[in-house]
Amino acid sequence: MNENLLHLTDVSKSFGEVNAIEHVSLDIKDRSVIGLVGGNGAGKTTLLRMMAGIYKPTTGRVYLKDGQNVDQMRSLLGVVPESTGLYSKLTAWENIRFHSRIHGIEDSVAWSRTIRFAELLDMQDSLHRYTEGFSRGMKQKTALLRALAHGPSILLLDEPTAGLDVTSARIVRKLVQRLKEEGGTVIYSTHHLAEAEQVCDRIIIVHNGTIRADGKPEELLQLTNTHSLEEAYVSLTSEVARPRQEDSIKTSKFALLWRRLFTRRHTYEVNEDE
Repeated sequence: MNENLLHLTDVSKSFGEVNAIEHVSLDIKDRSVIGLVGGNGAGKTTLLRMMAGIYKPTTGRVYLKDGQNVDQMRSLLGVVPESTGLYSKLTAWENIRFHSRIHGIEDSVAWSRTIRFAELLDMQDSLHRYTEGFSRGMKQKTALLRALAHGPSILLLDEPTAGLDVTSARIVRKLVQRLKEEGGTVIYSTHHLAEAEQVCDRIIIVHNGTIRADGKPEELLQLTNTHSLEEAYVSLTSEVARPRQEDSIKTSKFALLWRRLFTRRHTYEVNEDE
């Protein structure tokens, strides 16, 4: 029987007047791949950041199986954010080694874990190259290796295949499948339903800051009386999606002044004959 590793109890998160997440309760079990599926502004990234201990909930609690708050035990988590945040003047291995040392992992142990997954990602020949010239796919692979090198209990992935070519995206999914086969726990944020169906054995649909459904793909079809995940998603998220949080942020007076001073205004004549 799978054991609960991570708990979210009546969690909400607000940024000023914006309620990004409202009253979410979840239990994350070990040896599973859980998909967080939702559009832009749904609240997926905010939810992941609370699971990673980066954001503290406005209300509610995020804690591990031993009762400790997640922000006190980040070494148990591996996180791959949408923006990789690599140091461009370091090699791939130096980025990974630096991160592992922060977690107190010996270089030999980190290297052993890195080379094992690097072979799966076809990265073993690039570990000693500087990341400054890496493609988007190579940076994403490096970020994955960095997140895995300290042996986390839970891997959190925020849009791991966004912007990747078909081959790189397929390799990332293959890695997730391998982790699943080896008994790992992965939380996989995506807005691609087909991708979630490929790699996840449990799908959580997030819309406008709330959980609309949570279950196996076949359970979501049964819940909505539909024949595809796309139909199920549409039926569960029928109301208009809210704007992304940054869309509601007012432009500062300084920014407005900067635009007036340094942005040229262009006028265009309309030729009615065209």
